[in-house]
Amino acid sequence: MEESGRLQLSGANWRISVLGEHLLRYEWSPQGVFEDRPTQVVTRRPFTPVRAQVRDEPGLVQIITAAFQLDYDGTEPAPSSLRVKGRGDYESAWRYGQPLPNLFGPALGLVSNLGGTARTLDGADGPIGMGDGLVTRNGISVLDDSDSLVVDGDRLVARAPGTVDVYVFVHGLDHAGAVDDFYRIAGAPPLIPRWAFGNWWSRYHAYTQDEYEQLMDRFAAEGIPFSVAVVDMDWHLTDIDPAYGHGWTGYTWNRELFGDPDGFLAGLHSRGLRVTLNVHPADGIRAYEDCYPAVCEAMGRDPEAGLPVEFDLSDPVFTKAYFEQVHHPLEDMGVDFWWIDWQQGTVGVDGVDPLWRLNQLHTADMAARGRRPLILSRYAGPGSHRFPVGFSGDAVASWASLAFQPRFTATAANVGYGMWSHDIGGHVFGAHDDELATRWLQFGVFSPFTRLHSSDDPFAGKEPWNYGAVARSIMTRFLRLRHALVPYLYTEWATGAPLVRPVYHEWGDRFESYEAPGEYLLGRDLLVAPITRPLDKASQTAATRVWFPPGVWVDVFSGLVYRGDRFLTVRRGLRTIPVFARAGSIIPTATGASTDNPDEIELLVVPGADASYQLVEDDGALEPATARTLIEWDQAARVLTVHPVEGAAEVVPARRRWRVRFVGAESSSAGADHSIDLGEAPVAKGLAAHLPEGSDLGSNEPVRRIHELLVAAQCAHTAKNFVSELVAAAGPLDQLVALREARVRGIVHGEAAPLPEDLVEAVSEIIVADPGR
Repeated sequence: MEESGRLQLSGANWRISVLGEHLLRYEWSPQGVFEDRPTQVVTRRPFTPVRAQVRDEPGLVQIITAAFQLDYDGTEPAPSSLRVKGRGDYESAWRYGQPLPNLFGPALGLVSNLGGTARTLDGADGPIGMGDGLVTRNGISVLDDSDSLVVDGDRLVARAPGTVDVYVFVHGLDHAGAVDDFYRIAGAPPLIPRWAFGNWWSRYHAYTQDEYEQLMDRFAAEGIPFSVAVVDMDWHLTDIDPAYGHGWTGYTWNRELFGDPDGFLAGLHSRGLRVTLNVHPADGIRAYEDCYPAVCEAMGRDPEAGLPVEFDLSDPVFTKAYFEQVHHPLEDMGVDFWWIDWQQGTVGVDGVDPLWRLNQLHTADMAARGRRPLILSRYAGPGSHRFPVGFSGDAVASWASLAFQPRFTATAANVGYGMWSHDIGGHVFGAHDDELATRWLQFGVFSPFTRLHSSDDPFAGKEPWNYGAVARSIMTRFLRLRHALVPYLYTEWATGAPLVRPVYHEWGDRFESYEAPGEYLLGRDLLVAPITRPLDKASQTAATRVWFPPGVWVDVFSGLVYRGDRFLTVRRGLRTIPVFARAGSIIPTATGASTDNPDEIELLVVPGADASYQLVEDDGALEPATARTLIEWDQAARVLTVHPVEGAAEVVPARRRWRVRFVGAESSSAGADHSIDLGEAPVAKGLAAHLPEGSDLGSNEPVRRIHELLVAAQCAHTAKNFVSELVAAAGPLDQLVALREARVRGIVHGEAAPLPEDLVEAVSEIIVADPGR
């Protein structure tokens, strides 16, 4: 029998719901009672119409859609009773209770599940386990929601014993589709404030009020923008009477350090900063706290007894007091959101993970008070994408930590968690290393959130002026760049997809995409491959291996054009990292330091193909008024069109100045900043500009680029001259052959002289980036 529309079958103890062509739910209940309420993970279960062939007979239930075939015998779930098989171009099968099969066999060492994320990077010094995600090489993944508690109003209710509740995702190689379906049942990431995409300043240090204000003023004077001021735990009393315990938990301002808390918060707001305070809530509310009498009164307790009010979010009376008597007064004073630093385990007094309760309740409380949800807190399991932003914890400050973080950040998209905020520069241990700190910051600028942080150590501060002149200059430039990227980052977040994704989310049909763990997509148009190893001496560059997806890609810093569909070792000096944009893309950037909707925008246009981009801006409200501006580039006609704004035009400046800079174009191939001022125009009318010739992709100018590389290289002049003469005289293939031969033989101009491997690699990259260009 063929059916279409809502498809749900059930028996005495089982129910199967086909939620979409690629998604099904299987339930088993010994009591014959099935669950339609939300759980901690799954918030809704909408059906989409599905065409399917269905057999529902005693001893056999079979459902066949375009994507999968389910076979079930109606008995208690077991490997022999329940099977789901993928159909189409990517067939594979899953049996209940068994691990997903490895289609490629153990000989290749390839696991099926591509990983998810972890609760924290506390103490991590390199790779850690990331658990399972919803993205697999064999095209089937399973979300087991059987142990997730049911949400019944304000209560969390345990499942009946023996309950089975699993969701099977059958998306083949459409990994982004699996995440989309997960969002469909688990909720989408909420819109967060635009200012969260700027730079965050944080340091574990007992600042005084004057010291913190003077630091913010120095940042502003040096043109180093920040949008979020983080104050670690020393904002509150920490040196307390031992009779009360230790001072990690606290809610009372330390007035020896902050003599005027109201003025302090108001002063930061006047500087354009939003404020978050660190809290470790595990020890509850103790008698020395300013809020203690109010909490006791709200809970019907005698404050004269001096007994601690234990932390217990399973108690609705405590929860009400926790927010209304403890947090709301501080928020009314000017605290914008909270850094929830929970490190006290995964089991509360009622068996529920306190971290999940904290994350869920704080975000819900913000929404109830009319503000966009935003916290800084650790990951509490699937569904945590509804509680941004993720605090990854206290990682070791080492090259090994940095090398793992790009992969860790991107892989989290496999559970929809594209929102990690790392301690940029590392938190604990390590050594002062200008190069490591610079590379970490460069990665941070091209990650979901850029939050500088350091441990309580007088030598660990991440202020750029703590580093040498070269590192300081680079750090300052990248921190400014982060604020320039806010229009792009906010628009990409607003699409609802994870902001950072592995490349196999888009090119899952390409085996190579799974072999590129050190790179990721930032939004839809930027391919980022952070440098996570030290410079090599000869070339003064560091290497990373990049898989260029099909198409043409352009380095946004240098304009070097790369032919895609291949691996290539790329090298960069300390001043840049590999960041590529597709030919035919538009990246909107701001020209000022503010994170507000800008009155001047510079469009980075990567020519070579037609391009379009819809810029999203809003008023920042919980239910926003939104403006959308369509921008198009017609390559053949060389016309850039900024269409009239659509929607809530009042949320953007009435008039806006537009600039355009072509990346990799003929007119910019000499390395000049070729920014064209298109003038100012009313946003209600838009503008169209016919741009001059030279706005197509230009030559890579390998001779010029290699000469610049050789000037900076730290090696013998004979080697430099050999390379320079070679690239000036020979074609690309001959150049490569001669370089490799000289490297192997160690003979340059007939003399025994080393030709360093890293220099050969750097020169080769320029030659082969796009041969003939």
